[in-house]
Amino acid sequence: MNTEPNSPLGVFDSGVGGLTVVRALRELLPNESIIYLGDTARVPYGSKSPDTIRRFSVEDAQFLISRGVKAVIVACNTATAHALPTLEATFRLPIIGVLEPGVEATLADPACQRVGIIGTAGTIRSCAYQHGLAMRRPDLQIHAVATPLLAPFVEEGWVDQPSTKMVLREYLKPLIERGIDTLVLGCTHYPLLVPAIRRVLGQKVRLVDSALTCAAHVKVRLEALNLLRTAKSKPALEIHLTDLSEQFENLARQFLNADFGKVKKASLV
Repeated sequence: MNTEPNSPLGVFDSGVGGLTVVRALRELLPNESIIYLGDTARVPYGSKSPDTIRRFSVEDAQFLISRGVKAVIVACNTATAHALPTLEATFRLPIIGVLEPGVEATLADPACQRVGIIGTAGTIRSCAYQHGLAMRRPDLQIHAVATPLLAPFVEEGWVDQPSTKMVLREYLKPLIERGIDTLVLGCTHYPLLVPAIRRVLGQKVRLVDSALTCAAHVKVRLEALNLLRTAKSKPALEIHLTDLSEQFENLARQFLNADFGKVKKASLV
């Protein structure tokens, strides 16, 4: 286990959606260095089998660990749902997923009664969110909807297209009909769709952003393990993608809402 506090955090996702977690981490922990891996050559994970997701996740974590990270953040709900126990059993350093923080944030409001969940087919099929919520609040009404088209739309940069709005209305219609008071954004791509989701749902439904809740959880874990970075030098940010394209680089800048250095090509072999 790497116990050097000044080592970077490692973050991975199936594509560039996990950069919403990086953005939240940089806001909450501005002194931390971060190495990000987006597996853009094999995106999306949501349609893959659990065995394939576990294999890809182990390879992603190995890439980050080979670069000396002190913790690995699984910024992918599908990978968290299917691979977190495998990663925790395989590697001897903190492994933090987005799912448990999302469950905790959902339940932080005791007034919530009807919870909607949207995510990839793999995340919804795993029932990880549903199980995590029901175990703590058996009285909750939980309604989960697979929304497989949303992540690809975001990866294409289609966050405000008429077709995206139409698909959102169709996906959210059954949740609106069930009168949800809380919606869990069960994919780290979805924060970029919040304005469009708000237009469909209105302002009364509480949105739970897995990126923000994950960053808060990471801060608590690092503090508990005495792993907060103490160096006074400027923290570094590296972005590695398994498939480079101008489209993904532009998306990365959009997700981070900031400029950064050259994106590097990652090889997981």
